[in-house]
Amino acid sequence: MAKIVKWSAIFLIIIILGADISSYFLYKQLSIDLPDVKTLHNVQYQIPLSIYSQDKLLIAQFGEKKCTPINIEQVPLQLINAFIAAEDDDFYQHSGVDLKGLLRAALQLALTGKKKQGGSTITMQVTRNFLLSSEKTYTRKLKEIILALKIEHEYPKNKILELYLNQMFMGHRAYGIAAAAQVYYGKSLTELNLAEYAMIAGLPKAPSLYNPITNPERAIERRNYVLHRMLELNYITQQDYDVSSLQSSSAKLQSVVPEVSALYLAEMVRQKILELYGEQAYTSGFKVYTTLNGALQTTANQALVDSLHAYDQRHGYRHCKGDSCQKVKIPTAIGDTLPATVLHINKNLTARLQDKTLIEIPEKSIKWAGAQASLQIGDTIRVRRLPDNTWVLAQVPEAEGAFVSLNPADGAILALTGGFDFFRNKYNRATQSKRQPGSGFKPIIYTTALEQGYTTASLINDAPIVIDNPGQESEWRPENYSKKFYGLTSIRSAITHSRNIIAIRLLKDMGVEKAVATALRFGFTDEQLPKTLSLALGSGYASPLQMARFYATFANGGFLITPYFIERIESNEGEIIYQAKPKISCPNCDSTQELDQRYASRIITPQICFLMNSLLRDVVQKGTATGAKILGRQDLAGKTGTTNEQRDAWFNGYTKTNVATAWIGFDDFSPLGNLETGGVAALPMWINFMRVALKDTPETSLAAPQGVVKAFINPSTGLLAESTSKAGVWEFFQAKQVPTRFTPLLDDSDQFDEKFTEELF
Repeated sequence: MAKIVKWSAIFLIIIILGADISSYFLYKQLSIDLPDVKTLHNVQYQIPLSIYSQDKLLIAQFGEKKCTPINIEQVPLQLINAFIAAEDDDFYQHSGVDLKGLLRAALQLALTGKKKQGGSTITMQVTRNFLLSSEKTYTRKLKEIILALKIEHEYPKNKILELYLNQMFMGHRAYGIAAAAQVYYGKSLTELNLAEYAMIAGLPKAPSLYNPITNPERAIERRNYVLHRMLELNYITQQDYDVSSLQSSSAKLQSVVPEVSALYLAEMVRQKILELYGEQAYTSGFKVYTTLNGALQTTANQALVDSLHAYDQRHGYRHCKGDSCQKVKIPTAIGDTLPATVLHINKNLTARLQDKTLIEIPEKSIKWAGAQASLQIGDTIRVRRLPDNTWVLAQVPEAEGAFVSLNPADGAILALTGGFDFFRNKYNRATQSKRQPGSGFKPIIYTTALEQGYTTASLINDAPIVIDNPGQESEWRPENYSKKFYGLTSIRSAITHSRNIIAIRLLKDMGVEKAVATALRFGFTDEQLPKTLSLALGSGYASPLQMARFYATFANGGFLITPYFIERIESNEGEIIYQAKPKISCPNCDSTQELDQRYASRIITPQICFLMNSLLRDVVQKGTATGAKILGRQDLAGKTGTTNEQRDAWFNGYTKTNVATAWIGFDDFSPLGNLETGGVAALPMWINFMRVALKDTPETSLAAPQGVVKAFINPSTGLLAESTSKAGVWEFFQAKQVPTRFTPLLDDSDQFDEKFTEELF
């Protein structure tokens, strides 16, 4: 008790006898090692890391504390009045310390030995929050008083109030009034009403006790106290008080709602920022602007989800009935699917979601399940809502997928999604998966062939081939997907229709090492490339992002770009602290200009690039990707990919402005099923994306570069055709490789004897 009285007396002496010698020495003693109040000129608030799309749409935030600092000029006057009324009604009159309040607290302590709450001004609270610890000791209180006086001497009142309003803890990890407005109401400060102002102003006293989420009754009681104080101070009228004090609480815990869904890319950004800046990145208020296009990302998400559901529907409905459904806890949402209970079945189906919403599923949206559904009242089903707001019967797809889109000019990632549901499985298949590219790898083989002297008209025998496998008990007998053989086939026809045998024979003739060298130029690594003839069929591995990079070379004129996803990073003050400087393609540069460090490396000549574009356009117009013709464009190019037993389905396609790769498969490498080729399973995803991505984008023609000429040939022989030949077609050649002989046939039947064929080839 003696100790309490001693400190209480000192407390009173400092307040009452400010000029006394004893208080002076005490002041000097307490002033030793006090923080410098001038540091408040450069306060660093703990602001979360924010990630945005290229078009400034919020993707995600990372960081424990939610804080959105604002200038005092941005704070509505009545919100300021609410805080003044609740916390410190003499704020604009005192010099940092409320002498009356402190005196009352000191007397209470001296007389009863009990510390009474009160006496702290807004300035003292700023001192406590920014400069001192939260320990509750008399020494700290005295230091708080000294620092408060210094702060008042150093800063104007509005600056002190700004610091206070930005830093006060408001509950649920919210710091400051702007964060509180978002956390409790999902609104900006200017959108709040008087009752909400008072609710927020009542929080600092005890954020857990007066929290409108966890303790709404006490929160309303505190809110009405604040309103009453505002009435007493003439900040509001009696009518304002009457109306606001009767309002029920509208507070509801709000989460940060992304404006575009890109969780797989957000995680890529988070890991990269953490690598660059460490843990401070979570509190420094960095704004990361990615290369992502918001509209294209939304389109990619929908395209992937729709393709997985379409695949799943082709393989039947999986239905649990009665008690078996109740034994398993059903998550509220998986991807775009929600659980629902069947209430009524006629032609249409009525169901109830977990939030009690009643939905109607039209008959046409149930038919896909067929007789397997056998739905009954009380069954638990899953449903999903389409973009047109209609509901369909659904199930969680068992297969997975990935999609990535790049700007081929510089490698900027425009859209990326790594799976059906990030929260279900965070494995990013767009960047982390190691899948066989299948026939999607064949352009490496054909690029190598063209560089080795073959032409697009060269004929290769599509006939059975047997290859010894060292270390294997049996030989390898590769086949075309159709199980058929087609005899002499031009390279153009072979890539258009994805003939496996032709690719293998070409690789065998050229040598595996030449194709490997080409693949290394395209950015593949040695470990990804098996040194056997199976390489021709894409038996190595790659991720969808790497496949998109590979095809970008054909789209951009022959340059190897490097994909990137962070365009710039800004500090909380708006200063640019990082700016991407990607190397760009330069298809119109001459060989001297290409040496400029700003440009990406050219890895294939303009002539080879043109010929490959010509071939890959035919894949869309005449071959395995004709489904893409629905887009009504002539400038689409690409290649389907299907691996053994349909374990992977791909489509890698592009125009001059956009390259994109779509993939579907099982994480455990199970077969997708009969006929689930790249053109069936993956191509629709690509089409649905490109339908939006290419809207209002003009077609680009394919102009032959210098050194490429056209010749009229007979495709069945690869030789020149007479101008009157009905079988003749125009074909592109490098100038030095134009055929000089004419087809030695008397008619256009395209039939010639075996002896001539052997002599010619």
